[in-house]
Amino acid sequence: MIAIPLMAAYNDPINWYRTAFHELGHATGAKHRLDREFDRFGTQKYAREELVAEIAAAYLCAAHNIEPTVRHADYIGSWLEVLKGDNKAIFSAASMASKASDWILDQATAAPKALAA
Repeated sequence: MIAIPLMAAYNDPINWYRTAFHELGHATGAKHRLDREFDRFGTQKYAREELVAEIAAAYLCAAHNIEPTVRHADYIGSWLEVLKGDNKAIFSAASMASKASDWILDQATAAPKALAA
């Protein structure tokens, strides 16, 4: 289950979608979905997962013609640390984010078909 504030809590409704897409990106990492490693805040694994979720959100925004935005400074700082330590991290994160956004879009496409059956 993903819990995010109601759309009314956002100054601009489009930010609700950006947040929802980011959280959906995280949800794809569950063991029974795409099985990514999660860890606690402040770790390299946590920073990598945040990068994956944010890139997945950007892909999902693009798929829905929503202009993506960059998240909070804390996230960016942790991403920079990961990127400085691993010159392939951005490619790895982009690949995982692509798989995550594809998984989400596939589920969204399959849901109406399942309901119609």
